[in-house]
Amino acid sequence: MSSSNIVLSIHRHTLSGTIKLTGSKSQSNRALIMQALSCGKIKIENLSEALDTTALQQILHSKSITLDVGPAGTAMRFLTAYYTLQQAEVILTGSNRMKQRPIGILVDALNQIGAHISYQENKGYPPLQIKGPLKQVSYQVLIRGDISSQYISALLLIAPQLPMGLELKIEGELTSRPYVEMTLAMLEQAGIKHVWNKSTIRISHQDFNTCTIYVEPDWSAASYWYSIAALADEAEFFLPGLNSYSLQGDRKIVEIMAHFGVTSRFQNGGVFLKKESKTSVCKQFDFKECPDLAQTVIVCCAALGHDATFTGLETLKIKETDRIQALQNELAKLGVKLIENHQVYQLDCSALHFPSRLIINTYDDHRMAMAFAPLALMIKEIEIEDAQVVIKSYPHFWDDLMHITN
Repeated sequence: MSSSNIVLSIHRHTLSGTIKLTGSKSQSNRALIMQALSCGKIKIENLSEALDTTALQQILHSKSITLDVGPAGTAMRFLTAYYTLQQAEVILTGSNRMKQRPIGILVDALNQIGAHISYQENKGYPPLQIKGPLKQVSYQVLIRGDISSQYISALLLIAPQLPMGLELKIEGELTSRPYVEMTLAMLEQAGIKHVWNKSTIRISHQDFNTCTIYVEPDWSAASYWYSIAALADEAEFFLPGLNSYSLQGDRKIVEIMAHFGVTSRFQNGGVFLKKESKTSVCKQFDFKECPDLAQTVIVCCAALGHDATFTGLETLKIKETDRIQALQNELAKLGVKLIENHQVYQLDCSALHFPSRLIINTYDDHRMAMAFAPLALMIKEIEIEDAQVVIKSYPHFWDDLMHITN
């Protein structure tokens, strides 16, 4: 076993305890950009400990010309927009995988309104050379909605600081709509008004108000505990700080996991999860608004032998890895097939089996590691390769898991 791997063996199928989750990475990254744009008028509480967030925070305080975001996709998108407003010239780069993740749609939109961004290696991909500040020549942008909501959020975050403001017309169906709603809601907390009419969002030039933004605990991190509860014989967890009216789209895990017998009770400033004997398993799941939950739910379905159908997975191929291919590779080790048919994915569990020992590759993807970890309840020994990849979003995941299961 490599020193970077972790071997899981969970013999207790009755699990309980309190898990304090780190702050939402999505909210934290938006708050940091807003704080920088407001020149410190915005204060932040409960900032995420995720590597993506600490990397973004460090870059925003850096004086370097070359800025390396590593594997942090949100940071790459948000900083691309942010640096078009700064009195600086920077090179924005990242990991090898980041250099394979497209950013051309955002760059085209920014250049269209007056930015000066050029590609340093391959057209449409990082690294980027950004020469600021932009001289705005237009306030109207047309952008596709079915690629990444982070492009849209990046533009909305800088919109109040643009001399003409911004009118953003979204072309086609909007993927991950809750993330755009989160961006607008957080801007409103800082006094930024907007008008959203059908497919057009308009934000005029405005100043940020002085305020404090409290970052909610991370609902995507909570999803792994829902999966653990679903696979356990008995489970009861308390996750403090989570609420039913969260800004995060991944709160949908409450509704999804109810089909697997996991109930949610909001009280005492958090949520209680409990595994119940009664289930009503759903056969079709749409992840258009919550793609970060897809791996967790798909693996959970596979482990339970549910031949479910999945849609809304279009963005998974351009994440930290090609998550579709990664899922297909690892589920095959259980005899399970994830079959694609015109953007509809069908799980075939007819040959499902649980080996006594299983090695899971993580593909430099934090969500692969945590989505497959609950299988330790079904398999005598499971080894997760490159286990520290979880620092990207949930640094204390393994500690929390050991605390609950030992």
